[in-house]
Amino acid sequence: MEDFQKSSLINDNELLNLKEASKWASEYLNKNVTVANISYLIQYGKVKRISFEGTTTVSKRDLIKYYKSVIDNKISNGDNLNWELSFEQYKESETTKHVHRLHPYKGKFIPQLVEYFLNDKTTNLKREVYFHKGNVILDPFAGSGTTLVQAGELGIHAIGIDISEFNSFICNCKLRKYNIKDLTESVGKVSSILNKQYLSSNIQEFTEELDEILSEFNYRYFPSPEYKIKLNSGKIDEDKYSKEKETKINTEYSTLIKKYKIVLNNENDSTFLNKWYVPSIRKEIDVAIKEIRLIEDKYVRDLLSLMLSRTIRSCRATTHSDLATLFKPVYSPYYCTKHGKICRPLFTLIKWWNKYSTDTIERIYQYSLLKTDTKQLCLTGDSRAIDIFKTINLDNTFNKYLKSNKIDGIFTSPPYLGLIDYHEQHAYAYELLELERRDDAEIGKMGKGQGQAARKEYIKSISDVFINSKRFLKKDYNVFIVANDKYNLYPEIAELSGMKIIQQFNRPVLNRTEKDKNKYSESIFHLRSKDE
Repeated sequence: MEDFQKSSLINDNELLNLKEASKWASEYLNKNVTVANISYLIQYGKVKRISFEGTTTVSKRDLIKYYKSVIDNKISNGDNLNWELSFEQYKESETTKHVHRLHPYKGKFIPQLVEYFLNDKTTNLKREVYFHKGNVILDPFAGSGTTLVQAGELGIHAIGIDISEFNSFICNCKLRKYNIKDLTESVGKVSSILNKQYLSSNIQEFTEELDEILSEFNYRYFPSPEYKIKLNSGKIDEDKYSKEKETKINTEYSTLIKKYKIVLNNENDSTFLNKWYVPSIRKEIDVAIKEIRLIEDKYVRDLLSLMLSRTIRSCRATTHSDLATLFKPVYSPYYCTKHGKICRPLFTLIKWWNKYSTDTIERIYQYSLLKTDTKQLCLTGDSRAIDIFKTINLDNTFNKYLKSNKIDGIFTSPPYLGLIDYHEQHAYAYELLELERRDDAEIGKMGKGQGQAARKEYIKSISDVFINSKRFLKKDYNVFIVANDKYNLYPEIAELSGMKIIQQFNRPVLNRTEKDKNKYSESIFHLRSKDE
């Protein structure tokens, strides 16, 4: 009878161990699904863990149900979309490869999109080849440098422009060549000083005791994956339950704060760094940046400054789910909607500094193996008026080449109208690195909204950028613009710019990493001169 029940369970649910589930899901979705991906689904209660003869298994039925729900939530095929451009087959590690992930940047496109249109080896995917090795590409809205980095990998020269000094800083840090030995030694010196600062305080002892308390508390009230399964099935009122447990844990937390005499607020919170970092981290930031500024090699100094910026972004006194959009500082344990348990604020940046410094060196090395002997750089300036040939500062040979041959085309993604505050998202970095902010010069500024007046101003500003850019382009140029054009602004922009849209590719945007995962599509407009 027992054997019959086991057989019935297998036939009905088709139990798969993690390796089998990985193989089956990869075939089902026609993309690589790892064992770690399946483990993630179990951990977060997306599918139920079934223990069968001492082995962790999952039901194929549960997997099908989950993957169907994901597929059904995608944009419908009736939207005239080019699904080849979704790049759904790529894992996140591939869409954030090498230096593309040196620093977070909200709103950037993935490198595979640039490769599709710039890589002349993918002729089987396209009707026409637009650019070739040795060409020069312009990105007048460089952002975090995706176009420039990929141009370097593909053997194409590239010039970027951005109004944000920090954006240009990110780009140029990604594009430079480094002495890995010197870089590693400099990281080691800063790490050593930070570790001494950390060990000389009582933060380690405090956090170890706090983590022990939280571990026992979460095991009791938020067991994984049981709690997440109950949550996903609606058996627990998340808001009511989490608030009760938050109150309970913070009673213990207050006692611990008093025991170790931990200070949670800076005396003056008028600056970003003082408001969003607890005093112990605030001191570490000062120690790190002081040591970094002593580094003689400018390239290494800049890269370590970028590493510190990336580090402190992850250490802000906020919840895990609010890292992209800050609400108010959090100085005590809180219920984390992202992880389904009680989490806590950070009291040291050591862990993230060590993680990101190792990661940065590895990514810089990976890109150094791929980067071709071509020129790429990003200028800080207003693309509506900048004189590229006068501003650029490269060797004389390349300057002469540019002026005599001009730029072959543009691949860019202008700021989306009223969606992102491009300066404020990196407020910590501007203060840390003492960079000038040019918020008022942003095109499509978030604070101006998306109304008729904002749209009219946006159309003129984007047109002015392309009118100015055309001064530096060849007559037979190609322009590619990635845009979420829900207000249908780009036909008018093309007209005002003296260009014509000759193709439009509608791309479904999937696998987003931001908190807002609403499905949407974006367009890639292919423009050429009106006179052609």
